[in-house]
Amino acid sequence: MVSNDQRRRQLAREKFLRQQQRREAARRRARMRNAVIASALAVILAGGAVSYAAGAFDGDSASNDEANASPTTKADPCKKPAGGKVKPLSFKKEPKLTVDKSADYTMKLATTCGDIDLNLSAAKAPHTVNSFDFLAKKGYFDHTKCHRLTAGGIYVLQCGDPKGTGEGDPGYTIPDENLKDKRLKGNVYPAGTVAMANRYNAEKKTGRDTGGSQFFLVYQDSQLPPDYTPFGTISDSGMKVLKKIADAGESTGQGDGAPNATVVINKATVSKS
Repeated sequence: MVSNDQRRRQLAREKFLRQQQRREAARRRARMRNAVIASALAVILAGGAVSYAAGAFDGDSASNDEANASPTTKADPCKKPAGGKVKPLSFKKEPKLTVDKSADYTMKLATTCGDIDLNLSAAKAPHTVNSFDFLAKKGYFDHTKCHRLTAGGIYVLQCGDPKGTGEGDPGYTIPDENLKDKRLKGNVYPAGTVAMANRYNAEKKTGRDTGGSQFFLVYQDSQLPPDYTPFGTISDSGMKVLKKIADAGESTGQGDGAPNATVVINKATVSKS
């Protein structure tokens, strides 16, 4: 005859096994999704927003219960935005190429979370750097939010949308550049890279040369095919600011959402050295 204590242990073992089976099934589903996504993964501008295929941010080890858990909101480490409003600017065509390809350019993003300094590659991505120089001088980026943070295989902070919704653009597009950069090895955008979002669809091979104003800052090595113009690098001090933003997490708790930190670009300035 089975004692009550033995019965309780048996039920506990059975419950543990069921949990393990559910978690393993979740892992298999996540691996299958990621395998499909890996063949056609694209950062696209869906009406201006960087977006990813559904399921790309599911953690490989997450159970269904963990995936459905409510996100934990962390304290906002950033200051209040400076006074002022976003300028509703739009332009009919790409600005004339006036950037000096032989010169060094830097871009300073004075954000509510700290300054993020970028070294821009005018020689390798002249159209992109020229566009940012033009837009910064017009005040296009001033008072705009960095509206998206990803944290699941792809680790980026996305900025450059005056609408703050992922749908904004400057009214024109710029060509893809520097896609054969030697730093992009093994389909990885290394930490410290600044790159453009675009509408490219790798599966359909459509949407080349569709960059606008939205860009992403890579705060940790990210698995992405070399389809998105890398046009600069982030300073060490800027990486510390990005880490602070990333550590605060994002709003959904599932690796893709608005940053919990209030990241607003108070002022963007491009300078020629």
